[in-house]
Amino acid sequence: MGPSTPLLILFLLSWSGPLQGQQHHLVEYMERRLAALEERLAQCQDQSSRHAAELRDFKNKMLPLLEVAEKEREALRTEADTISGRVDRLEREVDYLETQNPALPCVEFDEVTGGPGTKSKGRRNEKYDMVTDCGYTISQVRSMKILKRFGGPAGLWTKDPLGPTEKIYVLDGTQNDTAFVFPRLRDFTLAMAARKASRVRVPFPWVGTGQLVYGGFLYYARRPPGGPGGGGELENTLQLIKFHLANRTVVDSSVFPAEGLIPPYSLTTDTYIDLAADEEGLWAVYATQEDDRHLCLAKLDPQTLDTEQQWDTPCPRENAEAAFVICGTLYVVYNTRPASRARIQCSFDASGTLTPERAALPYFPRRYGAHASLRYNPRERQLYAWDDGYQIVYKLEMRKKEEEV
Repeated sequence: MGPSTPLLILFLLSWSGPLQGQQHHLVEYMERRLAALEERLAQCQDQSSRHAAELRDFKNKMLPLLEVAEKEREALRTEADTISGRVDRLEREVDYLETQNPALPCVEFDEVTGGPGTKSKGRRNEKYDMVTDCGYTISQVRSMKILKRFGGPAGLWTKDPLGPTEKIYVLDGTQNDTAFVFPRLRDFTLAMAARKASRVRVPFPWVGTGQLVYGGFLYYARRPPGGPGGGGELENTLQLIKFHLANRTVVDSSVFPAEGLIPPYSLTTDTYIDLAADEEGLWAVYATQEDDRHLCLAKLDPQTLDTEQQWDTPCPRENAEAAFVICGTLYVVYNTRPASRARIQCSFDASGTLTPERAALPYFPRRYGAHASLRYNPRERQLYAWDDGYQIVYKLEMRKKEEEV
């Protein structure tokens, strides 16, 4: 070893004392921190044990209450099922009573028809007194817009001319009991439109595509037991139903005061009464066996379903597919059995203002098949059409009735 080795050893021995002191302080510090952590962990464990005990006590208290609530729910469900069964039986009994004692028409039948097999007197075929200043007629079908394809080949879609401007009502099929209600047109045009719709179920299925939404009510024709095709005393009669869409209740009903009803349109044979609305109110298009070649028109009271006036029109049933009313004038749309371009070929003004010579007879743009229904919206001056499952909007151009074509 060299002469510097003892000096190095003495230097290291002189520094070992301070290092050992620092290590001792560090160990003491770590021990204190570990003790604090252990104390906190013990507190957490105590709190967890206390909370677990409280949770067990709460669970033990709640289990009997849940069992009681479940028993009460089952009892209520059983009671609701019992009430539903009683209501169903009551509805069947009411249907049976209606079969045995058919409802009387909303007006005296002899006053309307003059008795079986004879022309009615009084208000039949008199000129209609307009209640509004509406004096417009169709000039042409300005444009068409195909919205989508929804449902089967026959159906109806429309808006309420007196209700919310955005709601869309869709009634698919000629014998159904569930209507689709869409909040707005955009929801109806979506690919999965049915998911956006609420469903309204009516107590009696409708027949045909002659339904109408007007003033918050759904007006439709119901085939009563023994109605068209059913035989019995009510053969070839239909019952008009006024259904409140918000309350989902039947407000009024009436047997339509016409004997021997037949489909008014030879190309739409499932419809026996076609309801329409315009600026003047509620109308009905129909036909009877008494004159099986021409259409009839009736003005209805939307509040009571009373028939106010009736007219025999010169418009033929042959090749007719649909009709609508604007300002008290009936417009009948014709086609051919091999579907081609539809055209308004006959009009009848109940007020007598518009003569056939001054009436325009416009074509509709070429479409897919034939119109199953046409609904006029007087607020928008548009037609909502159902054509072989496609929903179409026709924009109309109007003119004054007194103007020449």
